[in-house]
Amino acid sequence: MNKFKALKYQIWAIVWTVVILILCNIEMPVSTNGTGFFFEGFDKMVHLGFFFVLTILLFYGRINYTHNYSFRSLTIFKIILITAALGGGIELLQWKVFTYRSAEWWDFTCDMAGVFMGVFSFILLHKSHYNEKELQ
Repeated sequence: MNKFKALKYQIWAIVWTVVILILCNIEMPVSTNGTGFFFEGFDKMVHLGFFFVLTILLFYGRINYTHNYSFRSLTIFKIILITAALGGGIELLQWKVFTYRSAEWWDFTCDMAGVFMGVFSFILLHKSHYNEKELQ
C-alpha cells in the first residue's frame, strides 16, 4: 500500500514518461536536405531535454512524498537507474519494434546527459538550500 501512495506523488513524472514514449516512437517526417527535423542535432537536444525534465519531476515527486529536501545517494542512484532503463528501452523499441525510427547510442548518451544535468541541478539546489538555512 505504501508503494501506491508514493506513486501518487510521481503522477507528473509518469505522465511525462508516457509523453516521452509517444514522442520518441512516432513516425517523424523525413527531412529532404539531410539535416534534422529543424536543424542537425535537434533530435539529440530533444532527448537531453526530455530526460532533464523527467529527472527533475522524479526529484520533485520524491521531495513531495517525503516532505523533506534531504540528500540521499540511494534516491539519486534509483533515479539514474530508472531513467537509464527508460532510455535504453526506448532505443530497443526503436531498434526492434518501431523500425521507422533509428536506434542510436548518441540518443541514449544524450538521455543520460539530461539525467546527469538534472541530478547536478538537484545537488546544487540542495546545497544552496541548506547553506541558506545555516545563514539564517
